[in-house]
Amino acid sequence: MSPALTNFDLPVFEEQIPERTTQVSVYISAKMRGAGLWQLGQSITRRVAQGDKKAVARRYFASEAELKKTVLYDFHVANGGKMVPFAGWGMPIQYKDSIMDSTLNCRQNGSLFDVSHMCGLSLKGKDSIPFLEKLVIADVAGLAPGTGTLTVFTNEKGGSIDDSVITKVTDDHIYLVVNAGCRDKDLAHIEEHMKAFKAKGGDVSWHIHDERSLLALQGPLAAPTLQHLTKEDLSKLYFGEFRILDINGAHCFLTRTGYTGEDGFEISVPSEHAVDLAKAILEKSEGKVRLTGLGARDSLRLEAGLCLYGNDMEQHVTPVEAGLTWAIGKRRRAEGGFLGAEVILKQLEEGPSIRRAGFISSGPPARSHSEIQNEKGETIGEVTSGGFSPCLKKNIAMGYVKSGSHKASTKVKIIVRGKAYDGTVTKMPFVPTKYYKPS
Repeated sequence: MSPALTNFDLPVFEEQIPERTTQVSVYISAKMRGAGLWQLGQSITRRVAQGDKKAVARRYFASEAELKKTVLYDFHVANGGKMVPFAGWGMPIQYKDSIMDSTLNCRQNGSLFDVSHMCGLSLKGKDSIPFLEKLVIADVAGLAPGTGTLTVFTNEKGGSIDDSVITKVTDDHIYLVVNAGCRDKDLAHIEEHMKAFKAKGGDVSWHIHDERSLLALQGPLAAPTLQHLTKEDLSKLYFGEFRILDINGAHCFLTRTGYTGEDGFEISVPSEHAVDLAKAILEKSEGKVRLTGLGARDSLRLEAGLCLYGNDMEQHVTPVEAGLTWAIGKRRRAEGGFLGAEVILKQLEEGPSIRRAGFISSGPPARSHSEIQNEKGETIGEVTSGGFSPCLKKNIAMGYVKSGSHKASTKVKIIVRGKAYDGTVTKMPFVPTKYYKPS
């Protein structure tokens, strides 16, 4: 997924997107790059406040008829959701609280996100694992049933087609979720290789779960809130694990994972039960878990040092360069067998020429494509994501720099609107993660 726009001023998080945008749409091109979604909300607010409503309408608004809607769309609007287009869907960027407040509330209490625009699918058949291992870097065969991992779909040059969370449900059933903005190319890529694989006698088929919706429940209250709605003992379900179980009377796929750095879950629920489940979660939390939009989701994932496909990962960036070497299984490093393995294994042996790194900087927040220089003023890379951290009250960013310049505490200069500001390479995550793991 790829949020977009051009560079804007330091966001004022207390401002709100005006109520009139609830019923109209803000156009975000998946191909554009720049500020995160929370900066988008502030930019619209700022322009409307300046009386430039015609420019806002001309630049941002598109017909709702052009957009797909999740089953929760009307629920979002009824709860004050400010709806914007994202990857072809009408999605809430924020609600009645500010993006700053909703980011902090996720870390202090909890957030409920509608992520039904993402694409869940199942691969089935006795050869589903060897088939998938031709396309991804993970050691899928080595996963225990009911466990999963982050992985990357690679191309022939070792570049990243998409990142995905995959789960081995059983030895002949793999469940995975791919990014909304990558859905079409991902499905075409999988289908092309599946046809060739089956033509050689391979036993694999797929089902795209368009009949299901996806909710992400994140934060300290995620587990105690969800526990009210299921008989399953969630204290025995750890980060990266998967179950099929009843939640609030609906047959759900439950993965203990998320995109915020907090403990939490992604819940795949039959779409006819999605609204009832969302209402039940909010009710059982006694108002402490809040509906949260894409704006806070963007700031939360940046604080957690997590990649956003289309910004921090691209088709020309390898998993090694992206700092995802850990996701390449030990057996896969020895055997290869996935697309682009020759390039990736060579990088593992010799080291990549560029690396993803985190930064703390002074001045205005860095944005995507901000130039990074060394202390001599030489260009060494560029920012891919950046903004103001609501939790740290500091500017944070990530980007790619020449190998050797990626080490923690390295001093750099980051160019924002033509001026150089001091920056320091910083280990990620910026905010410590709180994943629920065995003690």
